[in-house]
Amino acid sequence: MDGLLFLAHRIPFPPNKGDKIRSFHLLRHLAARYEIHLGAFVDDPDDWQYRDALKPYCASIKLLPLHPRRAKLASLSGLLSGEALTLPYYRSRTFARWAAGLAAAGTVTRGLAFSSAMAQFMPSGLARRVLDMVDVDSDKWTQYAPTQRWPLSWVYAREGRKLAEWEARAAQDFDATLLVSEDEAALLQQRVPQARNKIGAFENGVDADYFSPARDYPDPYPSDVRGVVFTGAMDYWPNVDAVTWFAERIFPAVRAAVPGAQFTIVGSRPTEAVLALARQPGVVVTGGVPDVRPWLAHAACAVAPLRIARGVQNKVLEAMAMARPVVASAQAAEGLRAEAGRDYLLAQGEADFARAVVGCLQTAASAAQARDCILANYDWARNLGAIDFLFEAAPPAQSILEACPA
Repeated sequence: MDGLLFLAHRIPFPPNKGDKIRSFHLLRHLAARYEIHLGAFVDDPDDWQYRDALKPYCASIKLLPLHPRRAKLASLSGLLSGEALTLPYYRSRTFARWAAGLAAAGTVTRGLAFSSAMAQFMPSGLARRVLDMVDVDSDKWTQYAPTQRWPLSWVYAREGRKLAEWEARAAQDFDATLLVSEDEAALLQQRVPQARNKIGAFENGVDADYFSPARDYPDPYPSDVRGVVFTGAMDYWPNVDAVTWFAERIFPAVRAAVPGAQFTIVGSRPTEAVLALARQPGVVVTGGVPDVRPWLAHAACAVAPLRIARGVQNKVLEAMAMARPVVASAQAAEGLRAEAGRDYLLAQGEADFARAVVGCLQTAASAAQARDCILANYDWARNLGAIDFLFEAAPPAQSILEACPA
């Protein structure tokens, strides 16, 4: 098999959070077709134990530690160089030399960079170079800016501008650039019209057998509780903002209407702000759990009250696969291949969110149609199979977005 260089900003295992879910399934898919040489950073010490779990998919593995505090200090050099802070945050001469060496030796003939930050390490001269940008991250930084005080508001706005410049350069430089949804791809096409035909999308999938409502899960909730659940990494600022907004501005109205309601925040590494929410009546913060499925299976509904988001939210897909009613903000539902009012409930603002959640708690309805939507649209094998040609052939005359229909 031909060698393929797979570069990821975070070790693609375990597949238990958004970027790792996508990168792992992509890695596993490509490993059936190519000899994978994986290079990735490890930013969580607990993740070093998973190196062996990746060996069945890889011919070689290069993992480098990334210490977030040191990386943040290193990123400040971008203020002097005029580049996005994201780039020096991940910069590594060791990593660059390793990738260049594989290409020079002919060990790899193709490459996949996962996230725009990793584009800086992809050697030139490979037969095919594909970038999975996932999201237009620059737009996320632009959304962050008005939510912060100066000087962070200035730093975030600058990062939005500078990262957009880098994304545009990368999209023009690579043979193909992929994103997580057609909406994300269309946004990048608008920003980089000269690379329009090289920009496309493949959507995430869900392991529908794993996230199955048919299994018998232990009930983690007290018997007198009506569960409302949020799942996600709780050191990720948009998630922190989402649960804070819901707990403080929406859940009191829910609990007034349904006194037995409990808002459970399930996710690893909760920040101090998230932990403090547990002081409110009816709010529980679990921290990391070995299995989120029981919390989903026995909840009356799942909520996705994100106010800042890009791409497709795996938390929404997983709850739908478990046939749970999902109440989502417009931001959380963006790019979702589902029908509001049938497959999930769209909530606009605090009062609307509260009414929708109360309705779920009072009706105790299941959401079989939500799972049907997942089965129809979010199959990993089908979605990934649509991009195989990108590693084999020259870009088509039409847009990749049109050549790889979701």
